[in-house]
Amino acid sequence: MWAIYVKEVQQFFSSLVGFLALLVFLLVLGLFLWIFPDTSILDFGYANIDGLFALSPYIFMLLIPAITMRSFSEEISVGTFELLVTRPVSEFQIVAGKYLAAITLLAMALLPTFIYFITIYQTALPVGNVDTGGIAGSYIGLFLLGCVFAAIGIFASSVTPNQIVAFLFGVLLCFLLYQAFTYLAKLGVFFGKSDFIVEQLGIDAHYISMSKGVLDTRDLVYFFSLIAAFLLFTKTALSARKW
Repeated sequence: MWAIYVKEVQQFFSSLVGFLALLVFLLVLGLFLWIFPDTSILDFGYANIDGLFALSPYIFMLLIPAITMRSFSEEISVGTFELLVTRPVSEFQIVAGKYLAAITLLAMALLPTFIYFITIYQTALPVGNVDTGGIAGSYIGLFLLGCVFAAIGIFASSVTPNQIVAFLFGVLLCFLLYQAFTYLAKLGVFFGKSDFIVEQLGIDAHYISMSKGVLDTRDLVYFFSLIAAFLLFTKTALSARKW
């Protein structure tokens, strides 16, 4: 598993694509948070980085499937997947190695954004007058959201040898799980507590809950369950290819 993990990380940074993906993520966030007038922190006059946590899920929706689309699609299309499964590693170890590599890249994308928090912390009046608990909860929620998107992207990559199809399928699944249930809950057909139940099926409701700085066990169980489910789906899809 460790060899697969190292190989995946090295492949990502062996070309300019990996660096460009991280650069584009930070550049887009920076433009929205500091430059564009409608979303600039400087224009609002409040010491917070709520914009980062509002924008990042939508950027992740495109960025993470782009990172994971080649995980299995490339192996399947060039025929190295058959060689990989003959090695003395289990399917679970193969999936886990590739997934952990994707999570490492996610963490590397998030780490530089701490500069935004430090900047806000230092420029607040008085210094440090920021909602540190809320920001910490938002970072944890954003990381878990990214972990779910990575599991979805790995799964999408395991069902097709075409990387473009894997990317589009991954984006679609991320969107449906993140936003679709929030929209569905607003339909008139749901009433009473049913709209709340439908809303709770989506990632958005749990992400917003964690952004308040409260680590609710129900939110953590929800995120970890989704991750486990999509990794299991991936293993099942790969097992089916052996027959």
